[in-house]
Amino acid sequence: MTDRTIVVIGGTSGIGLELAKDIVARGDSVVITGRGRERVDQIAASIGDAATGVSLDISEPETIAGQLAGIGAVHGLVLAAIERDANTVRDYDISRARRLVTLKLIGYTEVIHALLDRLEPSNATGIVLFGGRAKDAPYPGSTTVATINGGVMGLMNALALELAPIRVNAIHPGIIGDSPFWAGKTAAIEGYASRTPGGELATMADAVDAVQFLLRNRGVSALNLDLDRGWRLT
Repeated sequence: MTDRTIVVIGGTSGIGLELAKDIVARGDSVVITGRGRERVDQIAASIGDAATGVSLDISEPETIAGQLAGIGAVHGLVLAAIERDANTVRDYDISRARRLVTLKLIGYTEVIHALLDRLEPSNATGIVLFGGRAKDAPYPGSTTVATINGGVMGLMNALALELAPIRVNAIHPGIIGDSPFWAGKTAAIEGYASRTPGGELATMADAVDAVQFLLRNRGVSALNLDLDRGWRLT
């Protein structure tokens, strides 16, 4: 074990959970967050003794500082909490849009604000924000998602400048073929894969490896990393 602690906001499912497992496998400690005290504790216990769970809903930003108060020194932070939303301008749902904007832009920022006094001010410390390819590859119903993921790019640039020497980067996954969301959607997966050079989609293992690179490589800051195996070329 090392004395490094990485916090994964949204570490109870999907890429966040796989990342938490990988952090512990590398010898670091991890703090994962998710909604629901009992579920978070159960998932942390399943990862191992080096994992701790914190109940947190970042769509309620006023609660964030209090919920994170018990965390000690932090050597890396990943903001992987996301929600999916289908919202068009023709049939606009203000409440859903407001929740998603609050979660990813205000919530992400408030987490960093709340933990800033415990983030080591060094280029060894990395922060990774999760955006998504909808920022430049929108689809029907992505009105809010595309807007927010564009906002993540601006947020990352501002934070990378303001928080230096702490490094801030963003990852923008495309279709992750083996993720829980896409599992079983065979026809859709095959359609997307056929448009990808090489005919294969990115995997959760690819995403974990990319986040670890952004967390650990001291020469990388203010980088928006698209993770789609070149799908944008088609």
